[in-house]
Amino acid sequence: MALINQTVPERSMAFRATKRKWPPEAGIFLVLIGISLFFEAVGWVMNGQSFIFNLERLQIIILQMSTIGMIAVGVNMVIITSGIDLSSGSVVAAAAVVSASLAQISGDPRDMFPHLTDLPAIWPILAGLATGLVVGLINGSLIAYTAIPPFIATLGTMVAARGFAKWFTGAMPVSMLTDQFAWIGSDLNPVVIFLVIAAIFHVVLKYTRFGKFTYAIGANRQAAIVSGINVGRHLIWIYAIAGVLSGIAGTVTAARAISGQSGMGVMYELDAIAAVVIGGTSLAGGVGRIPGTVIGVLILGVMMSGFTFIRIDAFYQEMVKGVIIVAAVVADMYRQRKRRA
Repeated sequence: MALINQTVPERSMAFRATKRKWPPEAGIFLVLIGISLFFEAVGWVMNGQSFIFNLERLQIIILQMSTIGMIAVGVNMVIITSGIDLSSGSVVAAAAVVSASLAQISGDPRDMFPHLTDLPAIWPILAGLATGLVVGLINGSLIAYTAIPPFIATLGTMVAARGFAKWFTGAMPVSMLTDQFAWIGSDLNPVVIFLVIAAIFHVVLKYTRFGKFTYAIGANRQAAIVSGINVGRHLIWIYAIAGVLSGIAGTVTAARAISGQSGMGVMYELDAIAAVVIGGTSLAGGVGRIPGTVIGVLILGVMMSGFTFIRIDAFYQEMVKGVIIVAAVVADMYRQRKRRA
């Protein structure tokens, strides 16, 4: 009876209120499906085989992108605070060589620390995480207490961390690692680690005060300060977490390759930023979700694998990746203007 007594405008408003609200990631997920179907169709035409229904190829995609995904989770939180982290790829290299140096087997003349060989895997893992933590704390402290723009601060640590990795190893690979350490990067273990990290920080951002502070700082830093948030301390935490996640990615990378090399992680930071922006996180700050970042990682992985599948040259792939980053930023700016209108 109440619905019958309503006017037409009231009924229309009530109907819209009861309509199902789709999550923000729904549109991005449809893009992922569309890209996958495109490569499926092109694959049958050009190669006479399926792109999607190939378990080996799908496994390669998710394994390759799991490391980028670990980094992207931390980069996502940094960008939500309206910051940027260019150091993550170099941190991967630094963490990889440090963790590998403590995971070597005994008796090899190339052991970096002959008295620290055959250690339980927990020690090289902790060393890799500590390497990322140190760089993250440096980033956060520079940004919080010296007012250096995040771009400049993380650019400096990007160069320094890469230089450290080369100095630490003499630009030589660190190999002959223990089976226990190598197990971390075997099979689908990197994917499991990535999904666990994504689930944890999805909960943190969505349901904890830490997450609310993160969004508040990105949306309006001055208002966050006035409301009593210790912005400097929180930013140090954010960059420290991003550094630790890059350290995990570096450790897993070394375990997968059964080697630590100073050239690892090149351009990983840009892949992570691209995945985050594709996933709907705004470079202006205050907007972003972990599920969107996960989908963004998958989109990037499917596109790169799809280009390889249809035999597009790697140089063209890099050009396309650059176009994707620019297009994602343009789309973000359009969303921001539409939101303010």
